[in-house]
Amino acid sequence: MSHDADTPEESTPFDGPIPEFYEQHLVPLIFATYADDLASRIAGYRGAILETAAGTGVLTRRLVQTLDPSATLFATDISDSMLRRAQDMGTDRPVTWAAADAMALPFPDSSFDVVVCQFGIMFMRDRVRALAEARRVLRRDGVLLFNTWDRIEENEFVGVVSDAVAALFPADPPTFINRVPHGYHDPHAIRDDVRAAGFTRSLRVISVQALSHAASARSVAVACCCGTPLLTEIETRDRSKVDEAIESASRAIEDRFGQGPISGRLSAWIVSARK
Repeated sequence: MSHDADTPEESTPFDGPIPEFYEQHLVPLIFATYADDLASRIAGYRGAILETAAGTGVLTRRLVQTLDPSATLFATDISDSMLRRAQDMGTDRPVTWAAADAMALPFPDSSFDVVVCQFGIMFMRDRVRALAEARRVLRRDGVLLFNTWDRIEENEFVGVVSDAVAALFPADPPTFINRVPHGYHDPHAIRDDVRAAGFTRSLRVISVQALSHAASARSVAVACCCGTPLLTEIETRDRSKVDEAIESASRAIEDRFGQGPISGRLSAWIVSARK
């Protein structure tokens, strides 16, 4: 019997030690580059900006540096633990932080000029509903901007880690990495969902590749095994195997990429539209 739930958001709690590992290890490994990319696409924007699924705030911190000084920034996440970690990091200018479900935003209609989301749409039980909520709170001509990971085969480090950890539990392999962050990668399905949510203007889905850099194979293994709900999936199956999972993933990464500083391919879809 599988331990993994069918609904992504309900089955992937970012709590306990995960936010700290996420911020310290996973953010520099795979998130920082794409935060720079998204922030650059709305650099200089004014007005009210809403970020959903802000996590520990890597994109938030980029946005406060690139938006027009007159812009107001609201950052939300459904996880109190992740949001607290983001607030603890601090920002160079004021940000309004709020715990909020992206599928039921606590804001009036037509409140924002931009809604932006970094690698969050994959976690939402009803993606069309979440996108429709983004449209509801956008003003006329407002911009929707989000990204989502490409196929796991196009994201080398996490693919190797996922396979290595799955091999430790052949009867019931953890599926988080494949199922959630890399479970929403079909550009045709993404376009269909955005249109179903009511966005018909200036819809673009583009592929952006990058390189992930790590100091060692072990740093990649720790990031993926401890900085994501993969940790919860391992502990649910056998709490004593967390260290073994890290060691197994480290060996697999080293076998594939070598010792010392290493690099692996990243690939994501960048999606934009106007209300």
